[in-house]
Amino acid sequence: MDIIHFPDDTRPARWTQPVLALGNFDGLHRGHQKILDRLQRVAFERRATSVVMTFDPHPPRVVRPDKAPPLLMTKAQKLEGLAQAGVEGAAIVRFTHDLSQWDPEMFVRSVLVEWLRVAEVWVGANFLFGRDRSGNFSLLRTLGGRYGFKAEKIDPVRYKDFVVSSTRIRRLVSEARVDEAAALLGHPYTIAGVVVRGDERGRTIGFPTANLCTDNELVPPHGVYATTAIIDGIVRPSVTNIGTRPTVDSSGRTSIETHVFDLDRDLYGATIRLAFVQRLRDERAFESVEVLKTQIAADCARARVLFDRLSL
Repeated sequence: MDIIHFPDDTRPARWTQPVLALGNFDGLHRGHQKILDRLQRVAFERRATSVVMTFDPHPPRVVRPDKAPPLLMTKAQKLEGLAQAGVEGAAIVRFTHDLSQWDPEMFVRSVLVEWLRVAEVWVGANFLFGRDRSGNFSLLRTLGGRYGFKAEKIDPVRYKDFVVSSTRIRRLVSEARVDEAAALLGHPYTIAGVVVRGDERGRTIGFPTANLCTDNELVPPHGVYATTAIIDGIVRPSVTNIGTRPTVDSSGRTSIETHVFDLDRDLYGATIRLAFVQRLRDERAFESVEVLKTQIAADCARARVLFDRLSL
């Protein structure tokens, strides 16, 4: 997948009449997947290049930083997901205060027309753009007629009684409702990072853990979760504790510790992806390490039953 940045890079010559999906695409949820499916089908029919355009940093970080939400994905994770979805190009617009003051027509003319020379643009039904979010789909279609590109929209995707949105998914993750978040995402909520050294206490009680250092902004609340750990491309069942480990540590420092089932291997320095399947219980202090060991064994047993049911 080609990756270019506005305003530094030029459009690759091999991009043919780009068909563009425009949005933030945080989480690559079911609604985003519907747009990407339509994008690629139209691009194939037109023998055109499929391109996604997004913003970095996330616009709220610039226009209202005090209310900017934690993101579901890092920039690298988003680009990886777009490439895996089969998108041929990613156009990343550097979002600045100056750009936030552009009126909708200036944005369309400068970015979509002069920079990308788009043939067609797809957006979600509620997409807004330009200064004070004053541009909507109706205006985009009018400007498309003026500048020679086609504008289309995708209606919101619903799952059961809910409209699928990044905002709703962030709330579910922040409330530890990771199984519900996965239903809206179309895949488990996932964070990634590098395994770093801890105090190695887990190994001494029979449950060695990998301590994850992550750049993901949104981590589920403290508690114990059934998870899968993706290591070297292999999906492995696991149990993860997020919290301060009050039974064995008085520092109050939060850690993310994962016990990977049936794996006897040194993971220090390894990059892993951690997918949250279901919350098992709250984190709490136990009266002794022996009682903690018994509870961890029960957590693992409960997770194995869950994984068997899900055929993981």
